[in-house]
Amino acid sequence: MANQEGHRRFGNIRKRESGRYQARYPGPDGRMRSAPQTFARKPEAEKYLSLIEAQMMRGEWIDPERGKIRLRDYAERWITERPNLRPRTVHLYRWTLGRHITPHLGDMPLNRIDTPMVREWRARLLAEGVSVTMAAKAYRLLRAVLMTAVKEDELIRINPCRVVGADQEKSAERPVLTVPQIFALAERIPERFRALILVTTFGCLRWGEAVALQRCDIDLAAGTVRVRQAFVEHRGTGLILGPPKSRAGVRTVALPKAALPVLKQHMSSHVGEAPEAFLFTGESGRNLWRGNFNKLVKWPEAVAAVGVPGLHFHDLRHTGNTLASRAPGASLRDIMARMGHDSPRAALIYQHANREADQGIANAIDKAVKAARRKPSKRKVKRVAEGDGPAAEAS
Repeated sequence: MANQEGHRRFGNIRKRESGRYQARYPGPDGRMRSAPQTFARKPEAEKYLSLIEAQMMRGEWIDPERGKIRLRDYAERWITERPNLRPRTVHLYRWTLGRHITPHLGDMPLNRIDTPMVREWRARLLAEGVSVTMAAKAYRLLRAVLMTAVKEDELIRINPCRVVGADQEKSAERPVLTVPQIFALAERIPERFRALILVTTFGCLRWGEAVALQRCDIDLAAGTVRVRQAFVEHRGTGLILGPPKSRAGVRTVALPKAALPVLKQHMSSHVGEAPEAFLFTGESGRNLWRGNFNKLVKWPEAVAAVGVPGLHFHDLRHTGNTLASRAPGASLRDIMARMGHDSPRAALIYQHANREADQGIANAIDKAVKAARRKPSKRKVKRVAEGDGPAAEAS
């Protein structure tokens, strides 16, 4: 804004040799700073200075020097400083960062990243064949990193991750096994691992939870499985035994009686007598790795044989969750406890799916009722044929 002598009260503007205008202003510390870009017209430079002045008056101004840190460096520090991250999560964050984010945006200063740049980055990922699901995970990680830069460290003023729908995953609907298919699959698997199939499915367990079970976690008399720990696979380190994915992951799950004979036989034949003996191991007695399991049991051939080619091991838990949600009288809290979830979000998805299925059944019944009501009774047809109906009267 100009004062009475024609000079600006805040900052100054000068015309460069190129014909463009440069805006400069003093920060709260008295040091002069330049706008990050020049302007084609003087009114544009004046508007910029007015905005900077307003930000300072409202206490919203952020020193642009603070935002010059590269995204690559800041994101690496962000991952290192996150509290209570599981080793597996740290590994996934670093992999996602190095694979999908830093190759495109890593050298950009935080204060130079804007929404069009983020939109272009996401579009490039999809064009290169990255799945919508993976692109959404990368976007959410970038958004979380930049949100910390806004809220906690005050390095930038706004989060540029504002692309509508970019955080949403559209995963394909996963298959759900029927009860006969569950037992058929267990029969197709080598005998040593049949109980693993049944316990994982009917107990709604994650892979890491199932392979971390020990003899002391099984109560055959009560028919229950206690989940208190889980294995996490970490390249370069190996299997890490730790707590389940969330606090709700520590739980005791009841198994159906039909699964207990197989589990009892398994414990008698393949599990050591010590309370800490692991329930599911390989022939050598070593703990199981997820990456080796499919080859070990010829998984692709087994799932194809029972009519579900492409089934993932994690789909066993999905099947168990679906069966649990269909149980009469099962409340949202009951399903959450069985699944080991702190948040009701996942349980609500299963309940919603079952409401849709139930509505489909109701619709089918309704169609059948309507079809039956449209059919004339035999007695009425007979009367019309004999000349007793309205047609006879009309003649």
